[in-house]
Amino acid sequence: MVTLNRRQKIYQVIFGTQTKAGQRFDVALIIAILCSELVLILSSVSSIETHYPTALFALEWLFTILFTIEYLFRLYCSPKPWAYARSFYGVIDLIAILPSYLAFLFPGSNYLLIVRLIRVMRIFRILKLARFLRDSNILLRSLLMAQRKILVFFSTVAILVTVLGSLLYVIEGPDNGFTSIPTSIYWAIVTITTVGYGDIVPQTDLGKALASFTMLLGYSILAVPTGIITAELSQEMKTQRNLIRCMNCSTSGHEEDADYCKKCGAELPEKI
Repeated sequence: MVTLNRRQKIYQVIFGTQTKAGQRFDVALIIAILCSELVLILSSVSSIETHYPTALFALEWLFTILFTIEYLFRLYCSPKPWAYARSFYGVIDLIAILPSYLAFLFPGSNYLLIVRLIRVMRIFRILKLARFLRDSNILLRSLLMAQRKILVFFSTVAILVTVLGSLLYVIEGPDNGFTSIPTSIYWAIVTITTVGYGDIVPQTDLGKALASFTMLLGYSILAVPTGIITAELSQEMKTQRNLIRCMNCSTSGHEEDADYCKKCGAELPEKI
């Protein structure tokens, strides 16, 4: 029974945000994640890594040990450890600590490139910050609700760039740099997204006219995915407000940060 109580207390601190201890733990974890990312970024700068290799190495292992202890405690206090280990954040937590240990498997200088690639995986630590965003679930649900519309939009754009790229391949041809249809589709993607690298440009008047049409088309469709996500986000926020209902007069539709009913002034139920 003592062990069970201890696990529950640790669970409330690590997974919960309602207690002061849990809030302090979350703040400390956010600071640790941001500091570890700063160390990773600084270690990629050759001049800094050359002058402070020992300090960077020590800091990296300090954060690795801290995150390892955190991961083990999450497994220890979780009611379903295997379910946590297979969850999204469980995988992210594991990816955050594995690279430093895997680096020991590649000690030779011939494997330096592989070690560097493995070390870059530590950037996934920053994904753990998403669990601390209060409205992250609203944004996630909005994206999930809009996924079919976004898929239709990208399918339409894929068809457009294929048609436009094929037309420009016929108009310009290999003599003007459009050596194949994939190359022409690449030009269409760069143009319709208003990036405009300028490595391949049409030379004929008809090709320039088609390029002008593609540019204008790109400006007109850029707002489509933004509008889709904005509409879904607005709907999700409206639904979230409707869930906040006054226990006194049953009025719903309160703002997320409201403490009192907008109609009768009664105190709203505590938000989870």
